[in-house]
Amino acid sequence: MREQELIVYRDFENGNILNDMVYIMENFDKPGANVGELQTLFYKCFHELLELAGKYGFYGNLWHCYLSNLLVNNENSYSMATEVVGAVEGSINDAVLHDIVIIKELYDYDFSKMLEVLNIHDFSLCENYVPSNRDSQVYNTRICKRIVELAHRFNENNTPSEMKATLTDFYRDYGVGRFGLHKAFRIAHKEDGADIIPITNIAHVNLDDLVGYETAKRKLIENTEAFVEGRPANNCLLFGDAGTGKSSSIKAIANTYYEKGLRIIEVYKHQFIDLNDVISQIKNRNYKFILYMDDLSFEEFEIEYKYLKAVIEGGLEKRPKNVLIYATSNRRHLINEKFSERGAKEDEIHFGDTMQEKLSLVDRFGVTIYFGAPDKKEFNRIVIELAKREGIDISEEKLMLLANQWELSHNGRSGRSARQFIQYLLGTKCEG
Repeated sequence: MREQELIVYRDFENGNILNDMVYIMENFDKPGANVGELQTLFYKCFHELLELAGKYGFYGNLWHCYLSNLLVNNENSYSMATEVVGAVEGSINDAVLHDIVIIKELYDYDFSKMLEVLNIHDFSLCENYVPSNRDSQVYNTRICKRIVELAHRFNENNTPSEMKATLTDFYRDYGVGRFGLHKAFRIAHKEDGADIIPITNIAHVNLDDLVGYETAKRKLIENTEAFVEGRPANNCLLFGDAGTGKSSSIKAIANTYYEKGLRIIEVYKHQFIDLNDVISQIKNRNYKFILYMDDLSFEEFEIEYKYLKAVIEGGLEKRPKNVLIYATSNRRHLINEKFSERGAKEDEIHFGDTMQEKLSLVDRFGVTIYFGAPDKKEFNRIVIELAKREGIDISEEKLMLLANQWELSHNGRSGRSARQFIQYLLGTKCEG
């Protein structure tokens, strides 16, 4: 079978459709072919293409979208070498071109004779598919659109060499596989290690959406830009009062620098035991990865911080240059410390050493950025700016009066409280 001749592009996810379609292509016009069996198999493939369209959000020519999706998700020696950096040299190009010749044959396949022999009707649904309004369960709208556009560009390629160049450009611009097509991830613990799973619905917050905290944002931007540009950068701790934009700043960083190859992996402290496995999966990729730890803090009985310290600095294996740790916390020193601990302990002679071990965790973060609750003047400025952005038609005097009443009866002055107040105004359609 033709697809068995592939050298580099093998072991496709959802490759069963490809295998079945190639089998039909090679057997439908052979003497003695079981037309009924092949017809049933074709309708099975037809069904699966429609299901993939619903799952992935594809539209237009579903056969072309399917093949394009196979290519952009296949992590192999060539695709991972060209992600972010573009074309490479060497014999691997000849092997890939050999594969693209086969894939282009499948891409350009004329189904008309097969449809006639097998008495297949309505296949035009797959050739010009109009989707429902339901969003993709796998990709966000932007990624889905890019894959559909790639399928259209392949239509314009007259030769396998042109198709290979188009695919290489896609890898350079958007990457390959889960790390190329998604910006944020979470971890799932498995018996055989950690599984890094895409987060398909990350908040589309930008740094400009966060009013105030200009000095804090500038420090975060400088460190992150150094990282994505391959210059020395530090692990970063964002600490301070609740609701001041620490977590939103990290999400904004993920959105802002995605196009430059930045990826975010969210890690909870009970998953620190999996950190070494996670790092081993990402250390040789051409992306920059931030291991993001939100609301990080430890009680005195929790020892997970030891795993984190070992990963940040001090283990036998050096932390890869494409990995940094960004954490947010309401605590400056991360580990809960009680006054009672400062006294002498009957069962611990070198108690000072223990305290230093706990307090040293924050020292592993080269950059610390403080996000404090705004004073009244700054809080009012945030409210005014957010109201202006949302087009709320209300006098400034009344806006300030309502905002101050809100923060007194809710969670005090913070960026989060200001946003919640604006949402309240939008919901009640307050005017005047």
